[in-house]
Amino acid sequence: MDKDNIGTIVVVDDDEDILYTLKEGLRFRLPAFKVRTATNSKDAIELIELSKPDLVILDVMLPDRSGLEVCKTIRRNDKHIPIIFLSAKDAPKDRILGYAAGGNDYVTKPFVFDELTWKIKKTLEMTKPQTKPKPIISIADLEINEDALEVTRHGKVVRLSPTEFWLLDYLVRNKDKALSKGEIISHIWEGKVVEVPIVDSYISYLRKKIDGITYADENGEEKKVEPLIQTVRSAGYMIRTPKEAKE
Repeated sequence: MDKDNIGTIVVVDDDEDILYTLKEGLRFRLPAFKVRTATNSKDAIELIELSKPDLVILDVMLPDRSGLEVCKTIRRNDKHIPIIFLSAKDAPKDRILGYAAGGNDYVTKPFVFDELTWKIKKTLEMTKPQTKPKPIISIADLEINEDALEVTRHGKVVRLSPTEFWLLDYLVRNKDKALSKGEIISHIWEGKVVEVPIVDSYISYLRKKIDGITYADENGEEKKVEPLIQTVRSAGYMIRTPKEAKE
């Protein structure tokens, strides 16, 4: 998935603690999605119309209007967007009302995060349109599979954190171009206030994992892969295409 087209989940709940818990929890469990929030029905409907999210998690008991009514409003404009109700009401009749309003699933509070994450994945899988898989991005012996969020170097799987993955993806998509630390912060951390040295730290992590790969050549001698991540003095960082890969 392209970092510029990263998926979106909208969470609607008037409880700020639940919103924070969901936003932080989903950020780590579903790194391919950014989470946007609303605390009332008016803001929720506007946010959903503007952001066109991949999925909505909707509280039933909102301060200004029932989540059931919000769901019906959403359904009048979009019959396909996945909606999962989140509610303290757990009677069978409440679940029936949720499904009748147009919800795809119903999760009761207090919820178990693993169950909610599984239901999100399952709902997305069942409702997504059939599309062709995105091509694998490659440079030299480095490959990035955005659909699977997987990276390989010289045939070896490289384990990366979500931030490391999208930083590498950004560098590769801008190969042979020097990216300033400001550009990297703006793209990867999206408006969050972070210190400039954090870029150096993540570049260091990537170098160890991407450029630290070793392999045995045809003679059985251990060799190190050619470094791809370069420091550009007074400019920033870049991934440079090896000469043999250009030829």
